[in-house]
Amino acid sequence: MDRRSFLKTSALGGTAAAATTLAAPAYAQGNRTLTMVTSWPRGFAVLDDAASYMAQMVGEMSGGSLTIDKKAPGELVGALEVFDAVTSGQADMYHSADYYFGGQHPAYSYFTAVPFGGTAQEVTNWYYHGGGEQLHDELGEIFNLKGLLAGNSGSQSGGWFRNEIKSAADFNGLKFRMPGQGGEVLGKLGASVQNIPGGELYQALSSGALDGLEWVGPMADERAGFQEVAKVYYAAGFHEPGSALSSSVNLDVWNELSDQHKAILRYASMATTYLQLSETLANNGAALARLQAQGVKVLQFSDDVWDAFGKAAAEVKDQYMDDELYARVRTSFEESLATSASWINKSDGYYVEQRVRVLGG
Repeated sequence: MDRRSFLKTSALGGTAAAATTLAAPAYAQGNRTLTMVTSWPRGFAVLDDAASYMAQMVGEMSGGSLTIDKKAPGELVGALEVFDAVTSGQADMYHSADYYFGGQHPAYSYFTAVPFGGTAQEVTNWYYHGGGEQLHDELGEIFNLKGLLAGNSGSQSGGWFRNEIKSAADFNGLKFRMPGQGGEVLGKLGASVQNIPGGELYQALSSGALDGLEWVGPMADERAGFQEVAKVYYAAGFHEPGSALSSSVNLDVWNELSDQHKAILRYASMATTYLQLSETLANNGAALARLQAQGVKVLQFSDDVWDAFGKAAAEVKDQYMDDELYARVRTSFEESLATSASWINKSDGYYVEQRVRVLGG
């Protein structure tokens, strides 16, 4: 796939004309307000939390000279329309998950999560110390974006189901919500995969429009109320072992900003990632216990199901390798992952294994 073909076939072409009719950025006595469109309803645990942290930090760090006006889905554009809104200039920045925009370019999946990819720590290792940030910028230049990561949900759960998954064959015909390359993997296993915005998931599951879904993890899932309409919960998922969130900025807007404001956005995005990740990991255990108290059955996929995930995941990743930029992003990511894992597995991984053996839990 040639990168120019993505520009020609993307929705960008349909929105570019709108840029000439859009409101100019807000200025007042040397101050600037950036409009941030998000993919999350207000109050959504983890995801809207991250967008809110980002907005708050920018305002405080700048002393009010740079502020963010955060918009929920439907207030300016729809949840999955934020990419086009920012590339065209309709909004200044977005907060979302970049794998939603794999149709624009498949390399965007690596800036959220890919099946059997990196944990939150491994993703940030790559992004800030393995060339990922520079590749995010290179990809963004195609679509008039400056890439920023701002949040990470940690490892996402395997999802909510009406019935237990006894084998990989149970995915055949299942109506399941899973975005990104993970959804493509389930598609290869025969699932009818849908990418429904978060604000619509409860209704889709309760009405039977979905047989199952994955969202984030116990803290976010509990607040969404999925335990009210499904009782089978798989704790570990193959699809998003460390899901980064993005708060990318229209490149023209970025280039107009002062060096100070650019630095504030970049460092606020870094701080958001660690604050939001720690919030999630600090609360998931207690949330899971509450879900179990409400009758939720917490399970793990069997090894043969994991094997099927792995086989299909390799096929999904390989199918995009004829695109030069995708191939470079994937190679860079996997080289960094191997380097990080070579130490983490021998240190943190082994330590946790021994702690459980010695102390239990």
